[in-house]
Amino acid sequence: MRVNIRIGGMSCAGCALRIEEALRQIGGVKEANVNFATAKATIEYDPEEIGLKDIENVIKEAGYQVLNDKIQVKVGGMTCAMCAKTIESALGQLEGIIDATVNLGAETAYIEYNKDLISIDDIRKVIEGLGYQFLGTMGEVVDEKILGDLKSKKKRIIVGLGVSIPLMIIMYSRIEFPFMNYIFFLVSILPFLYVSYPIFNAAIRSLKAKTLNMDVMYSMGIGVAFTSSVLSTFNILSQDFMFYETALMLAAFLTLGRYLEARAKGKTSEAIKKLMELQPDTATILKDDKEMEVPVETLKRGDILLVKTGDRIPVDGIIIEGQAHIDESMVTGEPIPVFKDKGKSVVAGTINTDGVMKIRTTHTGEETFLARIIRLVEEAQGSKPPLQRIADRAVSYFIPTVLIIAFTAFIFWYLKGMGLLFSLTILISTLVVACPCALGLATPTAVTVGIGRGAELGILIKKGETLEVSERISTVLFDKTGTLTEGEPYITDVVPLKGDENDVIGLAASIEANSRHPIARAIVSRAEDIPSIKVHELKSIPGKGLIGFTNSQRILVGNISLFKDNRIPLDHIKDMISKLQGEGKTIVLVGMDQEPVGIIAVSDKIKENSPRAMKALGEMGLETVMVTGDNPITAKIVAEKLGIGRVLSQVLPEDKVNIVAKMREKGGVAFVGDGINDAPALAAADVGIAIGSGTDIAMEAADIVLVKDDPVDVPAAMQLARKVVSRVKWNIFWAFAYNMVLIPVAAGLFYPIFRLTFRPELAGLAMALSSVTVVSLSLLLRSYIPPVKKGN
Repeated sequence: MRVNIRIGGMSCAGCALRIEEALRQIGGVKEANVNFATAKATIEYDPEEIGLKDIENVIKEAGYQVLNDKIQVKVGGMTCAMCAKTIESALGQLEGIIDATVNLGAETAYIEYNKDLISIDDIRKVIEGLGYQFLGTMGEVVDEKILGDLKSKKKRIIVGLGVSIPLMIIMYSRIEFPFMNYIFFLVSILPFLYVSYPIFNAAIRSLKAKTLNMDVMYSMGIGVAFTSSVLSTFNILSQDFMFYETALMLAAFLTLGRYLEARAKGKTSEAIKKLMELQPDTATILKDDKEMEVPVETLKRGDILLVKTGDRIPVDGIIIEGQAHIDESMVTGEPIPVFKDKGKSVVAGTINTDGVMKIRTTHTGEETFLARIIRLVEEAQGSKPPLQRIADRAVSYFIPTVLIIAFTAFIFWYLKGMGLLFSLTILISTLVVACPCALGLATPTAVTVGIGRGAELGILIKKGETLEVSERISTVLFDKTGTLTEGEPYITDVVPLKGDENDVIGLAASIEANSRHPIARAIVSRAEDIPSIKVHELKSIPGKGLIGFTNSQRILVGNISLFKDNRIPLDHIKDMISKLQGEGKTIVLVGMDQEPVGIIAVSDKIKENSPRAMKALGEMGLETVMVTGDNPITAKIVAEKLGIGRVLSQVLPEDKVNIVAKMREKGGVAFVGDGINDAPALAAADVGIAIGSGTDIAMEAADIVLVKDDPVDVPAAMQLARKVVSRVKWNIFWAFAYNMVLIPVAAGLFYPIFRLTFRPELAGLAMALSSVTVVSLSLLLRSYIPPVKKGN
């Protein structure tokens, strides 16, 4: 078999050669050719010896990315956790499907696939072949189908209860009239078939797929009840076996449970729906000074748009004219509008509350910040935390176990001499009251709602697994600059050792002009009106500084370590350096050849909420550690202001990963950062948290992205994660407790002592309420506010 795989992360032709070599060394691969220019690997392999997943794992282990296509499919007709498991299993067996996860709560299948091997139409055929509905991929109109299904359920409930309640009144009133049994049969048969058809249809579908789901058990329960009634009507069984009202009411209650469950599940993804609604359909574009209203999808980078008061901003862009207060609450969770003027960036979905602006488009469509948020949240809701996998395994054994209990109880009570009627009632009640649906919904509904709530608060949790891992965190490491501080240093002191202040600043700026470091920007900004010196052969020393050459001299700009490495004496200015460091300032030394010519002192303002964030984390029992390349004295002063007890100073960028790895040996570690050099540490930590204002690379490497540039969202994210995991555990507890209590009651375990049994229709109602209870508990997360944010 031949397959094409798109690969990300290749930086040179050598990468392609390394991937080829790695692939050719594994058994089953006959040929492998990697084209660096097209970033594509063409692989010929024997599917009997090796699978596509194994090939992709080799590429990933080599340090590269496999760029598969991903889709989300809305699936109709799922009635319990076994349905989700059946679809997952069937999709997972297809060649070309890399990963398939079905979220019962969201009624969505999250599928990663290789489009060279399988198409969406093939996926559709598999889902429909199992008897479920392929309602469409995300972005397609599926609401009408879902609404139609709810209306159908509602009609069945009305018919079922409308007929069964009068029948029950007649039965319990002991009213008798001629041909009553035949009239009951004629009155109930069509309503019974109408109400119970979806249940029997799902059961047949399940048996065809060689699986057992709850519809099989429900069909057995209501089927036995109605069949015994028919046999009683025609005098094959005694009159005591008339269950017409029970069979019909049971089917109605089962349908009621699914109706309420579907209504509740529909609310679990409301956060996503709200985000999608933020994207306006049209925009006002300016062409030749004329205003034109155009569809948003026609916009492209560089277009000039006019945004008036009250308008929702249609794309990401930069303000080129005008100013306004922007309501960003729907993206950041921050209720107070933010003032923005020329040069500031704006994001799609936010609202211009006052003023008129012209913006230049920077990102459109799937590239906008809003689209990326939606994509992250959708992918996170499709992931499975370990707790869900435990529940999935339990569900696999649940139905066979209940069938054994039900038939064992039936046989036991019949042999015990309780009679066929009592034993039959026990059988029906046990089959109906059991419900693994609550167990199957316990995790996905809480995760879906919790991650959606996080998005509303400006906390993007990228994987469900992150929630569970967050609970095990004991230490939180913080990068300093741009994370705990504003990241925009300003020069406080210039001490010339040779020449004047302008000479020192001009020399430093000539070197730093080629750097993007925040301190470099501060120096270059200060030297705006000072003539620069032409520099060549610039050399960067990571974590220490820069060395450049003029025609006749070597210029050094950096920290003390840079000067010590180059054996430049600093003893005569030691006291001056210590004094500035004692004031909490960062020292930048400027040197020429083998002597220092000046000292530049720089300070970076601590973010307003940084101390509050550290206090909140401490109250949660978490150790906070600051990791910085700054000198020990300055780092210690900043840490004391923040309330951080432990400081790791003079840390080179490449050392952050080693620090994270070492600390992980003692417990769970979270790393918080914002820069490109933080990306490896973010990826290495148990939980990587990227400040939203940081780089795209940092955001890609992180597990949690904070949309706002606010440190207080770090403890808020941890509190949210803990709350969601706690709710999952409670849901699982209630799901297990419900079954552990009610199944024994239905099976007659307490009958000898308390004369306690379950009527089948009440068992059906209890079953309906179990799933609704679990989903409702999850929905309470929609209003959750992390304690640390309640003071905002």
